[in-house]
Amino acid sequence: MEFWQSFKIALRALRVNKMRSFLTMLGIIIGIASVIAMVAIGTGAQKKISEQIASMGSNLILIIPGSTTTAGVRVGSGAAPTLTYDDARAIRAECPSVEEAAPTTRGGGQVVYANQNWSTVIMGITADFLTVREWPIAAGRNFTQSDVDGMTKNCIIGQTIADNLFGSVDPVGKVIRIKKVPFLVVGLLEKKGQSPQGTDQDDVVNIPIRTAQRKLFGSPFPNAVNSILIRATGSEDLSRAEEEVTALLKQRHHIGPNKENDFTVRNLTELLSVASSSSQTMSILLGAVASISLIVGGIGIMNIMLVSVTERTREIGIRMAIGAKQRDILLQFLTEAVLLTFFGGVIGIALGVGGATAVSKLVGWPTLVSFQAIALAVFFSAAVGIFFGFYPAKKAAALNPIDALRYE
Repeated sequence: MEFWQSFKIALRALRVNKMRSFLTMLGIIIGIASVIAMVAIGTGAQKKISEQIASMGSNLILIIPGSTTTAGVRVGSGAAPTLTYDDARAIRAECPSVEEAAPTTRGGGQVVYANQNWSTVIMGITADFLTVREWPIAAGRNFTQSDVDGMTKNCIIGQTIADNLFGSVDPVGKVIRIKKVPFLVVGLLEKKGQSPQGTDQDDVVNIPIRTAQRKLFGSPFPNAVNSILIRATGSEDLSRAEEEVTALLKQRHHIGPNKENDFTVRNLTELLSVASSSSQTMSILLGAVASISLIVGGIGIMNIMLVSVTERTREIGIRMAIGAKQRDILLQFLTEAVLLTFFGGVIGIALGVGGATAVSKLVGWPTLVSFQAIALAVFFSAAVGIFFGFYPAKKAAALNPIDALRYE
């Protein structure tokens, strides 16, 4: 009953000074809205990075050609053809910690179907590549070893290629021309989306690697590959797999103990985990920065409540004179402070959710508003009201009734 009376008195006091009440709530409104919007943006970005990491596959190691020195001239990493198709086969056969090894060669070209054309990435791959990338086939089939060894003119296309060349028509079984060479579409890949680097993974045409090396790209080094993608037998075997691969390639390339490697081994799983961790840290920082405005709003509430206590000193004295106890006065002013932060929190939640949605639609930035963030915002607003409202309420309750009645 006491609480209900305090609630009604507090509500009436807030209605009497509507503008001042709104300006007092403004700090809380901005604080809560900022926290929800920032956390939503940070969480959305973290989720997108996690999806991109998952799209790359798991337990991955990438080997690319390293820097070499020829006739005194130093050639940058990836510029010299130091990796071969046979290196990948040797890694698969001789490294116990390696489950799959998929060599790739990469180029670009114009792809044509009927009167439609599209400039895209052409990837020469093996039958194991899609397994390593954990990339399922949406329609048709994967390459077989016969496709690779027989240098067949078959291809597997990504969803972007299918959309731009075929529209709603099923592409499997159709013939496209890559650099004026006819290829039969035998498979359509599931949609992968963007890579962690921001490139469209679905904008690709895959062909057998031997076909790419010997019949399409043309190279003075027909056995060379651009990279070898490796999947370790497990996450705990990544370091061991790196060591085994490095030792094997040094042996195959006749690299002495004190010589620089002509290849580079990169643990993609670790690199992508670092990216995810950085995104999570940024989300925490965004939330922490936005939380500062909550503290500022709380200080504003305390200042206004102290002013309110001073203005209503005679009212407090009259209430005490007719029987109100200290706890009644304390509860009344504490209720006012909590109501201010509660209403401010509700408005702030609405603005925060609306702001996050607007950012998502206008800028295209991914956002994710979670129930936990909203619940935390409500708890925070109530806690701020109690924390910053307690001192003014206690000061009001400690007033001497006689001095309060004589206050002008």
